[in-house]
Amino acid sequence: MTTTTERKLTTQKAIAEGIATEMAEDDSVFVMGEDVGTYGGIFGATEGLLDKFGPERIMDTPISETGFIGAAVGAAINGMRPIVELMFVDFFGVCMDQIYNNMAKIHYFSGGNVKVPMVLTTAVGGGYSDAGQHSQTLWGMFAHLPGMKVVVPSNPYDAKGLMIAAIRDDNPVVYMFHKGVLGLGWMTNNPRATGAVPEGPYEVPIGKAAVAREGTDLTIVTIGLSVHKALDAAEDLEKTGISAEVLDLRSLVPLDREAIVASVEKTHRLLVVDEDYQSFGMSGEVITTAVQGAFDYLDAPPMRLATPDIPIPYSHPLETWALPSVERITEAASTLLVAG
Repeated sequence: MTTTTERKLTTQKAIAEGIATEMAEDDSVFVMGEDVGTYGGIFGATEGLLDKFGPERIMDTPISETGFIGAAVGAAINGMRPIVELMFVDFFGVCMDQIYNNMAKIHYFSGGNVKVPMVLTTAVGGGYSDAGQHSQTLWGMFAHLPGMKVVVPSNPYDAKGLMIAAIRDDNPVVYMFHKGVLGLGWMTNNPRATGAVPEGPYEVPIGKAAVAREGTDLTIVTIGLSVHKALDAAEDLEKTGISAEVLDLRSLVPLDREAIVASVEKTHRLLVVDEDYQSFGMSGEVITTAVQGAFDYLDAPPMRLATPDIPIPYSHPLETWALPSVERITEAASTLLVAG
């Protein structure tokens, strides 16, 4: 007999289940965005919710991100808990005023008297020849701007638990799901995109990293789809006698700096893998955290493997060159082991 904890879902279905769980418990939770109703979201994050909760709580919107994200901000400050989907993170440019000057700042501007308990969900990531306007991650940009929590699940269990935690949080949360971890049949097969997910409600705490794989020779810190690539690389490295620890950050805001420092103190070497752009982003912040907190433990200078500071190419060979890969992670880790 299959137990509750052995029940398996894709990440996409786990996200939808997390939303449904909270909608069933709290009438103030509702969803709005483009194609979130009948279509179930173009990446399935709201699949089946319209049938369960009806069009008054699962609302398809016009193609006006400024309008419906602004409406969600207004609903949140008036006691509702909206979940609003920005179809691709690349579309942030048309609605950033609502996101950053309103959603992220109203609590601060009000001296803490006005809360904005809303979740902004958005699809991120490349690898599918969707070109420069549909392939970025940009989590470093949102993490750089104060006032918003930023979470990025890499697997089904975390996807549901982080969604529930985000909905219950009284702060605005940017919930970013990478297309490559969703487990959609029409995308590249990813065996880790399906995993055990409990049926009942549970929270994955925002701001707590997870050790995805224990290791002793070096630490690979990463997030999103790159967790899967790092795990594949760690398996390859093990065949050559290298033991790599993989740390899944899960959240960028708050950032679990203690977990980064603890892992580096254990392994003495650090490689940061990030599908976001290299400059001024997550990789630099993680390395700074390690240097400030575990400098005396480092046996070699930290390394980073990130996307170059160029628009994501449409050409598949060029895109493959630009994005972190299992092979490049393996090569960088091997190089780091002989450094110092």
